[in-house]
Amino acid sequence: MPTYALPLWMLLALWLTVQNVAAQPVSFELEVQPILAARGCSTGPCHGKQNGQNGFQLSLLGFDSNFDYNAIARDARGRRVFPTSPRESLLLLKATGELPHGGGRKMDENSDEYRTLLRWIESGMPRNLPEEPTLDQVTVSPTQKFLKPGESLPLVVTAHYSNGIQQDVTAMAMYQSNESATVAVGDDGVVRAGSLPGEAAIMVRYMNVIATCNVAIPLAGDVPDELYADLPRNNFIDDHVWNKLQSLGITPSAPVDDAKFMRRVYTDIIGRLPTADEATAFLDDPSSTKRLNLIDDLLQRPEYAEHWANKWADLLRPNPYRVGIKAVLNYDLWIRERFRNNMPWDQFVRELLTAQGSTFHNGAVTLFRDRRSPDELTTITTQLFLGIRLECAKCHHHPFEKWSQHDFYSFASYFAGLGRKGRGVSPPISGSEEIVYAAKKGTVKHPTTGESLEPAPLFGTADVGADDKDTRVAMAAWITSPENDYFAQTMANRVWADLMGRGIVEPVDDLRATNPPSNGPLLDALADHFRESGFDIQELIRVIASSAVYSLDSVPNERNVGDTRNFSRRYRQRLRAEVLMDSVAEVTGVEDSFTGMPAGSSAKEIWTHRISSQFLDAFGRPDPNQDPPSERQEQTTVTQTLHLMNSKTMQAKITSDSGRAAELAKSDLTPEQVVRQLYLSTYSRLPDEAETEFGVSLFAGGETDPATRRDAIQDLMWALLNTPEFMFKD
Repeated sequence: MPTYALPLWMLLALWLTVQNVAAQPVSFELEVQPILAARGCSTGPCHGKQNGQNGFQLSLLGFDSNFDYNAIARDARGRRVFPTSPRESLLLLKATGELPHGGGRKMDENSDEYRTLLRWIESGMPRNLPEEPTLDQVTVSPTQKFLKPGESLPLVVTAHYSNGIQQDVTAMAMYQSNESATVAVGDDGVVRAGSLPGEAAIMVRYMNVIATCNVAIPLAGDVPDELYADLPRNNFIDDHVWNKLQSLGITPSAPVDDAKFMRRVYTDIIGRLPTADEATAFLDDPSSTKRLNLIDDLLQRPEYAEHWANKWADLLRPNPYRVGIKAVLNYDLWIRERFRNNMPWDQFVRELLTAQGSTFHNGAVTLFRDRRSPDELTTITTQLFLGIRLECAKCHHHPFEKWSQHDFYSFASYFAGLGRKGRGVSPPISGSEEIVYAAKKGTVKHPTTGESLEPAPLFGTADVGADDKDTRVAMAAWITSPENDYFAQTMANRVWADLMGRGIVEPVDDLRATNPPSNGPLLDALADHFRESGFDIQELIRVIASSAVYSLDSVPNERNVGDTRNFSRRYRQRLRAEVLMDSVAEVTGVEDSFTGMPAGSSAKEIWTHRISSQFLDAFGRPDPNQDPPSERQEQTTVTQTLHLMNSKTMQAKITSDSGRAAELAKSDLTPEQVVRQLYLSTYSRLPDEAETEFGVSLFAGGETDPATRRDAIQDLMWALLNTPEFMFKD
């Protein structure tokens, strides 16, 4: 009996390989894995989920070829493939429904996919082929298209390989629309326009490479070119917005009057309403440049820094019971001082990301007291300052982007050398001091391969020198580099969203190919302007607020009523919780009092959400236990309405003996003048004839009776505060 040096099954596999030597070789990476992805086998709901399905796990969408090869060809003693009788392989029998399969039937025996898998098993299941090319990129044609309602468009997807070969992979690609109600796409790659005008981005994925096609359905009917040519153009913003609207056949709303503009710019830039005197002065100003002058004036007021620092404190501020009250107080002070000095944004970010020292002396190091591991610091850093959400890549290849686990943990390695001295954190009360320093030790390992990874940026280069004591310096320089488009675009998009009611990209911190901007040229132009200004946040606010687009009314017309993303009109927002609270204090003339804050402090100056306030909680400030970054909830609720109507605190402010109502009741002003003052302080405008008549009627029979006069003023003040016009930025 002969003795074999190799196992019998291997000899049989070799014999089968010789028998099929004439067959075309099959690449596991380039042919087998695309079939598994296209048929849903390696997707999240099936074997691609974290723990696999029924003991069989594949990497999500085939991001790890070695893992998938071992899972199919070697795991469970290779039970899923049967090289001695390839057609009896479990891989094929379950895919064709010959054996029970929870995922159902995935292919037919006469299909090209079946024949490809069969040939791969027959040829001995090679892991790689000699001189096998790699997939470089995937393109889709067309990349942009205007369609009529009901029209169809077949896409063509092409894979480009390193050896120069191009292959049509339309049938093997995966498709997804970000607005399927507007523009749908089938598994066959055919785009179908809906019945309503709008836009959608079609994501095309072949393996782990993504391409996009932008599809728009213009509004029916013709608009004369002269209408767009005659629109006001205050700066480059207007050019880009008008061009986009013209391509879609959308016409912008009318511009607002001075009163609405004034109220809008006050609440946007300094976070409060204008006083009656400020409103009167602006409305009576005959200057043709008074709007520009007002913008410049507001940007120089101390309230500007407190308002905008408060926005960023939301995104950075941790729970004081986790990291320590003093650490959070110092962190808040650090943020506010930078806005008070109008520090360039790139310098702000570099100082924060490279901070060292004591939490009792350098507030910025609180970031590293709260986020204690490299992976936690990676997710908050990339999301806040680059608009890249890397959380998915922590466990697997990002399903909607190009980022891999290798990318994630290589970037995390920039934080591997952080050292800390102190007692650490000890929730629920952490009061001790902690020192953060560059220890230049520590490594980050790939969770799958165990490989120790060197620090590397997500793209481009950011070399760390051999003598560099702190790898974060190279990382921060790469993030804030003028060549890094993500950095400028992310902040430009955030500021735009604050001022305009929604971002050019939504969500504002999710910039990716599969979530394209509603107006790409506009976002690029804003980012360029921000970069060229030296990353000056005040200049970014100034150029947006100075545009004609910023001054559009929120009232729609018949050709923009359905537009929710192209800025043909103002998108109404409820006033931020702190802005509302400070505005109530301004209108009623009664200041708020906060524990842990000096007397006379405004809501926007509060340094922690642990300071109690039913008003701020009702109007959507973040939960104090929520980890940063914390985005505000902008929705209106029944609780908010009931609070304004029934709050004892609100009632006490309106009826206070030292408040505005009591002061006006004692004044020599006529009822008409009182009504005028209340409208100016609450709405920043004068009452119209009907409003004046109604307001004056409340004083009937009691013009000289102080009690009746005061009751009328209090009733009118309460009514004005309980209206959408007060609560919303219009």
